[in-house]
Amino acid sequence: MPVTVPTLQIPLLTKSSSFLATSKSVRAPGNVISIVSINRINLLGLNLKGLETFFADMGEKRFRAAQVLQWLHHFGVDDLNAMTNISKSLRATIAEQAMIAGPEVVSDHTASDGTRKWVLRMAGGSDIETVFIPDGNRGTLCISSQVGCQLNCTFCSTARQGFNRNLSTAEIIGQVWTARRLLDQPDTRPQAVTNVVFMGMGEPLLNLSAVTDAIDIMLDDHGYGLSRRRVTVSTAGVIPAFAALRERVPVSLAVSLHAPTDELRNQLVPLNRKYPIAQLLAACKTYVAEESRQKVTFEYAMLRGINDQPSHARTLAKLLQKVPAKINLIPFNPFPDAPYQRSDDETILRFQQILITAGLITTIRRTRGDDIDAACGQLVGKVVPRQRRHNSLELRQGVHA
Repeated sequence: MPVTVPTLQIPLLTKSSSFLATSKSVRAPGNVISIVSINRINLLGLNLKGLETFFADMGEKRFRAAQVLQWLHHFGVDDLNAMTNISKSLRATIAEQAMIAGPEVVSDHTASDGTRKWVLRMAGGSDIETVFIPDGNRGTLCISSQVGCQLNCTFCSTARQGFNRNLSTAEIIGQVWTARRLLDQPDTRPQAVTNVVFMGMGEPLLNLSAVTDAIDIMLDDHGYGLSRRRVTVSTAGVIPAFAALRERVPVSLAVSLHAPTDELRNQLVPLNRKYPIAQLLAACKTYVAEESRQKVTFEYAMLRGINDQPSHARTLAKLLQKVPAKINLIPFNPFPDAPYQRSDDETILRFQQILITAGLITTIRRTRGDDIDAACGQLVGKVVPRQRRHNSLELRQGVHA
């Protein structure tokens, strides 16, 4: 069955659909902010510039913006009354126009390896999944940028549910805000979010405005204070958005490559038919050109008998020889009705060795959270009884055994 490649439009200004209770909205720098619950703005969706505009319209001083941003994201408050360095009268005025509205936590599961997955419900009943991966003092939060995905990558379960809509800035940063609060509960060992990766549901560069506004908050010292290297945007290769991302928030870039030739990548990542590998690699080199130490991470899902042979590794090594690259080999994580199987460990190690011998930095991603369907490629954004999902998976694997 042929796969349709969607017409791609890269919006610089997008209308947020987060918590939209009325048809009215206000414009802030870089985005259109939805009005929620009786014409009130969700403060989570405003970066520093947006908050400065909000307070300027109220006739207040600009420094109030930094205060509120810090209360929301550094301290994680959900109540305006907790903002003790803001007068009671001003808090009342803010409450007339704005609110703090995070997503609803539908489910919360912890895997045997400590990985934690939340299903979060957004406006209109849309569910997305967010995953926290602890690793010593490091804690990586994998967040979503869309409800579903329109790119139809054949090895990803998110593609099976189709595309619903973009997430708003409030819904994107709300995942970080919610995770931070849930990871710092009484009677539990606090866990820090030290890294954020846009590797959940959706293609982040097809939701550029909301994503970059959310990253603004992540990088702001009054917000989460993350360094640019600790925030990674993963893309299938929406090349027209690379320059805008680099100019606005030059964070780390990861590219879902998964094949060393256009012929094979056309099958696995249909977007390649619009933006083939040569164009993609040229755009990657431009993205990191100004920083000699920065490299693009190329993600490569290991699919048994499809893209995992020594010939594929040698072609890939030649392809990336002149690109500032590091390669992350990802053992395929199966899902119900998946058309592929995971490469065996010996094959993956052999593939890695060929790349290392060619002088390329190559790592193998350790599978995390697969016992709660939280591993790479398994996010589907809906609450499905675990046994039913695994019965379907086992049946499919039995057919291919």
